Amino acid sequence: MPRVLVTPFMLREGNWPALEILRAGGCEIVFPPAGRSSMDPNTPMELLGNVEAVLAGAEPYTRSMFAELNLKVIARMGVGYDAVDVPAATDHRVAVTITPGTNEPSVAETAMALLLGVARGFPARDREVRSGAWKRQSLPRLAGQVLGLAGLGRIGRAIVPRAQAFGLKVIACDPYANQEFVSQHGIELVSFDELLAHADIVSLHMPCTPDTVDVINARTLAKMKPGAIFINTARGGLVDEQALYDALKSGHLAGAGLDVFKVEPLPLDSPLLTLDNVLLSPHMGGLDHASQIAMSSLAAQCIVDLHQGRWPEGCVVNESIRPDWKWGGV
Repeated sequence: MPRVLVTPFMLREGNWPALEILRAGGCEIVFPPAGRSSMDPNTPMELLGNVEAVLAGAEPYTRSMFAELNLKVIARMGVGYDAVDVPAATDHRVAVTITPGTNEPSVAETAMALLLGVARGFPARDREVRSGAWKRQSLPRLAGQVLGLAGLGRIGRAIVPRAQAFGLKVIACDPYANQEFVSQHGIELVSFDELLAHADIVSLHMPCTPDTVDVINARTLAKMKPGAIFINTARGGLVDEQALYDALKSGHLAGAGLDVFKVEPLPLDSPLLTLDNVLLSPHMGGLDHASQIAMSSLAAQCIVDLHQGRWPEGCVVNESIRPDWKWGGV
């Protein structure tokens, strides 16, 4: 019976379908100790020595960890996998899976919530009213502005109809964009530099890779329109936060909506916390009731499928291990 460590805190209580999937698949479930965050780097290592698979959250998995463990699968509850050293996992024959198709509406709604909030002056307006101020300062109308999507994958595509419903014109940068979708929705494809120069709102929807770390930096921020809005629901590693702070503090950018950060939780000494024109969220973009069930269930099913000799098509990040991979090793 394989032992599976389940780290996402929300799965520790309640009768989640994911847990039933694991149990029905013959798995023994292990949770981190009560009161211990899975983001504590010591927590996974305390338990991973006796498990063969992990239904994982956002906690890191490093090369040194793989060298000490007997893992077969890391099943990420979500579509990002930058917290996992995938080359190291591949070297140690560990399958890394994600859950595509499960959280796009949730992330799209969060991006739109941040966009709308910042465009209409929140959180500053809320704080003004609470302090007794009554400024009623008008802001630019959102309808007719240009939204630039840096990435037009599943989440970027989910944002398009929502944004167009508010009267936004959508442009996008993505070398692998679905041409049928682009034509159907009248999206103009542009280069990254063109997107920065022409968009009134820039929203990131790209993976964080060695090539995209700090893709938003002092140089690229300077290319954005004065008074533009910046939204990030992708990955914190994409942004040089000091450069973003400087652009917001100087007034070059009108505001920002951020769901992800370089270090999470966001340190309380982050200069971003001193700005009234920044709307913050605790990396909850992909989490709503429906997506939690869908993501955790698919992650659990990936573990069960791999243990029972089935390959979860479209979910394994390191496909190169497939030809001779099996749960018991080569």
